[in-house]
Amino acid sequence: MMFPKSLIEDLHKWGCMKQTGVSLRYMMEFGSTPTERNLLISAQFLHKELPIRVARRAIELETLPYGLSEKPAVLKVRDWYLESFRDMRAFPEIKDTGDEKDFTQMIKAVKVRHNNVVPMMALGVNQLKKKVHFYENLDEIHQFLDRFYLSRIGIRNLIGQHVELHNPNPPRHCVGYIHTKMSPMEVARNATEDARAICFREYGSAPEINIYGDPSFTFPYVPTHLHLMVYELVKNSLRAVQERFVDSDRVAPPVRIIVADGIEDVTIKVSDEGGGIPRSGLPKIFTYLYSTATNPLEEEIEFGTADVPVTMAGYGYGLPISRLYARYFGGDLQIISMEGYGTDAYLHLSRLGDSQEPLP
Repeated sequence: MMFPKSLIEDLHKWGCMKQTGVSLRYMMEFGSTPTERNLLISAQFLHKELPIRVARRAIELETLPYGLSEKPAVLKVRDWYLESFRDMRAFPEIKDTGDEKDFTQMIKAVKVRHNNVVPMMALGVNQLKKKVHFYENLDEIHQFLDRFYLSRIGIRNLIGQHVELHNPNPPRHCVGYIHTKMSPMEVARNATEDARAICFREYGSAPEINIYGDPSFTFPYVPTHLHLMVYELVKNSLRAVQERFVDSDRVAPPVRIIVADGIEDVTIKVSDEGGGIPRSGLPKIFTYLYSTATNPLEEEIEFGTADVPVTMAGYGYGLPISRLYARYFGGDLQIISMEGYGTDAYLHLSRLGDSQEPLP
């Protein structure tokens, strides 16, 4: 797609501006009273903030190493970012509630436009991977994808939070995306049921899962983020155990989940006896170019808006993206493995909600 030169100049101007981060706590306190005035303030903030963040990504998409910027899938993503930048910049100053409502519809459409960014980028990286067989040097691309996806989590969170504040009947204890009394046990239980269902579909059986922790414990967090992370970890564990015990007479050992509430962190540990990962393979599990499974995308979504198939394996993005979700609100994800036995994943979530968004 061709964009006018003036838009590209504007893009570079905005890409140099300073980004402003917000904390989970601020989002929660600000959104707890979604008055027209607060929604107006929120929209005015996003009207300034979102173009800066989108411009930075669009600029970065033009200058990727190894010819990645020229791959058709990456060009497609770049067009989406440029279109969104154009829409946001074309939107006039937000002066009243009518403007605010129109702005909300526009950013909602932006969010939908970007729904398939992750599989599309995966396709681009894959198009590159076919030609380049030097994983070791792809550090640069890996760091770019970390920044790119972390920034995307931030943009989608800001848009989603603003849109959700318009919900006339919000669920109890919910402020936008944030659940002020989220039970990590409950979210873990739901995520494990989803992961087991997929395991059943793929293998015809699934290991048991035992969850330990205080069911009455709650803290403020974004349940969709936690669900995604626990689902990913449990899915990996189920797959490892299933593959290891598929031809064995022994009953597959259960996957264990422990939820611990500390003062600073809530930590969720997912332990399996799926045989572990060799130490030499550990650095690779957080790269975007490593999956033990085949890529379900290959060329099939060429440029359709095909929904990404949900499989046990996915395209090797589950762990690195889960770690970014954890880091977005000041947490982290660590994987400790014992080759020949199993793997422990430690998901740390910051309980305080004070940390500013990381702004790549």
